Amino acid sequence: MFEGFTTRTVEVDGSSVFLRHGGEGPPVLLLHGHPRTSATWHRVAPRLVEAGFSVVCPDLRGYGRSAKPTPAPDHRPHSKRAAAGDLLALMTALGHDRFALAGHDRGSCVALRLSLDHPERVSRLALLDGIPISEHLARADATFATRWWHWFFFAQPEIPERVITADPDAWYRGEAEAMGRENHAEFRAATRDPEVVRGMLEDYRAGLTVDRADEEADRAAGRRVEPPLLVLWSLRDDLEELYGDLLAVWRPWAREVSGHGIDSGHHMAEEAPAELAGALVEFFRDA
Repeated sequence: MFEGFTTRTVEVDGSSVFLRHGGEGPPVLLLHGHPRTSATWHRVAPRLVEAGFSVVCPDLRGYGRSAKPTPAPDHRPHSKRAAAGDLLALMTALGHDRFALAGHDRGSCVALRLSLDHPERVSRLALLDGIPISEHLARADATFATRWWHWFFFAQPEIPERVITADPDAWYRGEAEAMGRENHAEFRAATRDPEVVRGMLEDYRAGLTVDRADEEADRAAGRRVEPPLLVLWSLRDDLEELYGDLLAVWRPWAREVSGHGIDSGHHMAEEAPAELAGALVEFFRDA
């Protein structure tokens, strides 16, 4: 897994980021979602390297082997702005002043925040299986609450930690053959770690509070995604069913939007790596 990549931990601004990076050429930053780690990109990242990119795959703040900040009542240490700050400092430390950026699931929320706060650093932005948190909540109805109930369960204090850590293997399911055995082993080690579980839950608690408020402040100020935006979604997941035209959801948020569905379940980097990598290569080559 990740043959030819360098694996290390970088200290940044009082935090630490575990990452894998490899290749030469224009830099690309790939952000995973919940409950994965950077290992989820093991079938995509080598394809981007072969296409001539320098690829950086970090574990997000609170996830995997990256820093686990102490939770705070306002959830700011686990906000998307705090996570984006880690990654911006990481890319600076690696010598990448400007880079293409892709985020999946919760990683798409971090990628959106980084792009809104620091548009001069992002050449192109790809968001996978995601819409803004505030858009989810503005559209929330009984169907959303039934299917995405975990958002509101995760937001409860203390109870989710007790429930999940009692039997993490039953809660976080994944098949070794489908995910790749090394990726699955890393995922399993992470989800069995109570500190990771707490960090992932704090990510969702921040989402419903400070992250939502930050997005609403952006919209009120007329702030938009400046770099070209590619939106990709899994055709065998439920985003399109819930919201219809996803590009229409994104158009008020960005100056230039394109995108399409991919024949995959939710974890597209594992299930449809060739199609996903092809779409990213085509989009990022125009940066």
